[in-house]
Amino acid sequence: MDSEPFVLSLLVSNESGVLTRISGLFARRGFNIDSLSVGETQNHLTSRMTILSRGDAYVREQIVRQLEKLHDVKVVELMDLSRTVLREQLLVKVRAAPDTRSQALDAVTVFRAKVIDLAPDTMTMELTGEKTKLDAFITFLEPFGIIELCRTGVTAIGRNGYVLTHKEKE
Repeated sequence: MDSEPFVLSLLVSNESGVLTRISGLFARRGFNIDSLSVGETQNHLTSRMTILSRGDAYVREQIVRQLEKLHDVKVVELMDLSRTVLREQLLVKVRAAPDTRSQALDAVTVFRAKVIDLAPDTMTMELTGEKTKLDAFITFLEPFGIIELCRTGVTAIGRNGYVLTHKEKE
């Protein structure tokens, strides 16, 4: 089976229960969500969801068709990755004793991260970028001792005129 990653962008009603109905749809059909991010748009009545999943062409088509049937889903778009900007955010706290702190700060510079909290023995950093960049940063920081780590999951937006627009269902 050709299980390729794909990204879906959705415009949905900003109401309680919508996320449950969408994640339930995936669960009932045995499809996994690798990453999910959701937030309110410029219209407080609408949220935008970005879902990263895997599957062949049949799975992608089935997911899109099933999502389109949900009342709360206004738009479903299988994103064209060649026309899409994908980003993730990472917050990571590492051990940063005075003797290793300068090396951690060098990594912050090289990866274009930000130090968002500094304590005598720890440092918390923030990094935004593509998955591969975040993975490389984590790998570099492992020898320092990662204390805590969290990632937002992928969020996506089309390049240039590639815009996810609200279309009323008939």
